[in-house]
Amino acid sequence: MDAVDRILEQWHRVRPDLDISAMGSIGRLSRVFHYNARQMDETFARHGLNAAGFDVLATLRRAGLPHAMSPGELMASMMITSGTMTNRIDQLAKQGLVTRTADPKDARRAVVKLTKKGFDLIDVAVAEHVETQKALLSVLREEEIAALDDVLRKLLAATE
Repeated sequence: MDAVDRILEQWHRVRPDLDISAMGSIGRLSRVFHYNARQMDETFARHGLNAAGFDVLATLRRAGLPHAMSPGELMASMMITSGTMTNRIDQLAKQGLVTRTADPKDARRAVVKLTKKGFDLIDVAVAEHVETQKALLSVLREEEIAALDDVLRKLLAATE
C-alpha cells in the first residue's frame, strides 16, 4: 500500500458514490513526476543549469552540426512561448553557453548556436542526466519499462 492507496481509501469512505479509479493513476503519475523532476534538477544544478537551460542546450546538441537553430525552431521543439524562449536564450548567452547572431542567409532571422563551452557542458550534463534517469527506473525490469513506455506513449498521443 502506498500514499495514493491511503488517499483512495479515504475517498471510498467519505464518497463511495464516486468512481475514483482514475485518481490512483493520475495521483501516482503526478507524484512520480515531481519526485523525478527533483532528482533531475539536482543533476542539472551540479552543472550550473536548471531544467529550462538544460532543455535548450540539449535541443541544440541533438540537432547535430552546426548545433544551431532559430529561436522559432527552438520554441517549436520545446513547446514554449517566445517570451520564455527569449529569456532562456538570454540567460544562456550571459553564461557564454550559446550565441545569438543574425542568420547569414537571412538577416531578419536570428540563429542560436552552442558555444564550445556550451557544447562541452551539455555533453557532460546529458551523460549524467541519462544515468539519473536510469537510476530512477532501476526498480523496473526491462520489459516493464517497455510496457510503461507503450502505455505512456498512448496516453500522450491522446493528450496531445
